[in-house]
Amino acid sequence: MDEPGAVARRIAQRALARRGADYADEVRRLLDAALVVMAAGGTTGKPRVADIVAAAGLSNEAFYRHFPSKDALVAALLEDGAERLARYTEHRMAGEREPRARVRRWVGAVLAQAEAESAAATLAVLWNAAGPGIALEPGPGVVGEALAGLLHADLAELGSATPDLDAVLIAHATIGTLTDLLRRRELPDLGLVDRITAFALRALTPPA
Repeated sequence: MDEPGAVARRIAQRALARRGADYADEVRRLLDAALVVMAAGGTTGKPRVADIVAAAGLSNEAFYRHFPSKDALVAALLEDGAERLARYTEHRMAGEREPRARVRRWVGAVLAQAEAESAAATLAVLWNAAGPGIALEPGPGVVGEALAGLLHADLAELGSATPDLDAVLIAHATIGTLTDLLRRRELPDLGLVDRITAFALRALTPPA
């Protein structure tokens, strides 16, 4: 015999599991819709919550169930993009064994976000995060934090005395360069990737 209340708990847990899956789907739809709507608007106008909700095919109630404001949605969109970029970068790095080559792959993967396929969406999200008339701030932030950890082991192998700090500094330089490329609507070239890689490797903190 089950203990008293066990059946009720099992039924409640199944209901919560279904609700959790439904809520995860709602959040995914809102994030995907926000990216599409922001990319369409570019840097000329910020979409309203109503625009995002309509594109997602959801209600205002669904939106505010997960996000207290549009700014919270934009923050989640940045975090989601950072996770996607980290997975893409890790995949690019996996094709190399030598640490210098892996660092170069890291730089190339980050700067590739300025290419035409993703540049408009990336710039639009950053612009929505920064606000009209506010300069986009270069630096790691949520994006760099997700990426810097991928460099730690390689930088340590290359002799860095402080691989965590050096990874953050490399992220500052690389993401700052990406931000400039996005502003100017320019594409990165192999020479730029090589130069940033060489700069980063020269700047590693030597052992005491």
